[in-house]
Amino acid sequence: MPTLVVTEVVYLLATRLGVEPEVRFLGDLAAGAFAVEPVAAADWLRIAELVAGYRDLPLDAVDASVVAAAERLGITDVATVDRRHFGVVRPLHVDAFTLLL
Repeated sequence: MPTLVVTEVVYLLATRLGVEPEVRFLGDLAAGAFAVEPVAAADWLRIAELVAGYRDLPLDAVDASVVAAAERLGITDVATVDRRHFGVVRPLHVDAFTLLL
């Protein structure tokens, strides 16, 4: 998951489920349960393109960072509860993402 997603997940866990799930997630990160991908320098331009191109959706920088990282890494499956955004976005490397969850 791109680094930007970590902040969003922690926020959602804390505000919707409480501190215990947040702490468990942080522990899982520390244990290496998730691969955290830094945002590459070129990703920032792609993120900006996506945010601008999908401004009517709107697509935020966090979701755009998922798309940019997936394109760079050749990833076609995206685990998300945000089917509305990821069902609309068309990545450069495939016709559409396979949405998991």
